[in-house]
Amino acid sequence: MKLICIGRNYVDHIEELNNERPEEPVVFIKPDSAILPKEQDFYIPEFSNDVHHEVEVLVKIKKVGKHIAREFAHNYYDEIGLGIDFTARDLQAKLKAKGLPWEKAKGFDGAAVIGNWLPKSRFENVDHIDFSLSKNGETVQEGNTALMLWKIDEIIAHVSTYFMLKKGDVLFTGTPAGVGKVSPNDYLSGMLEGEKLFEINVR
Repeated sequence: MKLICIGRNYVDHIEELNNERPEEPVVFIKPDSAILPKEQDFYIPEFSNDVHHEVEVLVKIKKVGKHIAREFAHNYYDEIGLGIDFTARDLQAKLKAKGLPWEKAKGFDGAAVIGNWLPKSRFENVDHIDFSLSKNGETVQEGNTALMLWKIDEIIAHVSTYFMLKKGDVLFTGTPAGVGKVSPNDYLSGMLEGEKLFEINVR
C-alpha cells in the first residue's frame, strides 16, 4: 500500500503559499507508516514548530493498473474519502530552499489522516464534491473538487504513467486554501457533502 499525494492542485492554495502554478501535477509519496491509526490522537512532532493541516479528498484504488487512460480511470476506484495531509511547514521550507525532497516534512509518523470511506455511487459527480475542515468548531478550509486543476480521473491517468497502482493504494488529491498551524488541544473534524468522516484531537 502506498499513499500518492498531489500538491498544488487548487489555485487559491497555490496563491496563499506564493508557489508557482505547475504545468503538470506535483506528485509526492507518503509511506504507509505515516497513516495515523484510527482513534489515535495526532501528536505534533518534536522537530517542528509549525505543523499545518491540509484537508483533502481521498480516492482508494480497487485494482491493479498501469498506464491507465483517463477515459477508463473511473473503473479503478469505487470509494471516496477525506483526510489530512499534515505538513511540517518550517521543515518543508528549509528542504525546499536547499532543493531537497520533502519527505521528512510530509511523511513523518502520523502525517496522514484517513477518514471513513463512502461508496462512489453516493455521489452524482465526483468532480463536484463539497468538503471542509473545522478547527475547534470553526470552518477553516472549504473546497469543491470542481476547483481542482486536475480532476480525479486525470490524476489517476497521470500517476499510473509513473507508478503501478495497486489495490488499497490511496490518492490524496490536493488541498484548497485555508491551511494553517495546529496547536496542542486543537480539535479537527472533516466533512464531505455534509457527513463527518473524521475527527482528530491534537496533542
